[in-house]
Amino acid sequence: MASPEPARRRRRPPEGADEDQAAADQPRRKTAASRRRGVPGAAAAMRAAAEQLSQLLGRRPESVSSLRPTEDGWEAVVEVVELERIPETTSVMGSYRVELDEEGELIAYQRTRRYSRGMVDRP
Repeated sequence: MASPEPARRRRRPPEGADEDQAAADQPRRKTAASRRRGVPGAAAAMRAAAEQLSQLLGRRPESVSSLRPTEDGWEAVVEVVELERIPETTSVMGSYRVELDEEGELIAYQRTRRYSRGMVDRP
């Protein structure tokens, strides 16, 4: 069992430094979604990517394996069962890169990989 990650501590400003200067010295960590108002959050973007790709392909997505904010919205990788087989471990899966705009609308998708469900990526 892995040990929990140690808690991270914030640095205190040096004695005599005012808080505004200390805040300016700290790196700003804003996601693309937090910079824009009216943009869907990560959970809404995941649902939108899966639902809209499903409508286009006529197949139900299995999972969303990655999601990241971009300058123009979101980019997700969605896993889809392309060919069902018995046993399920031999079913053919497809990975699709899905691009969403700032409102969460699908603007592009591309299949990037096909593989058997039971296949494990090797380094």
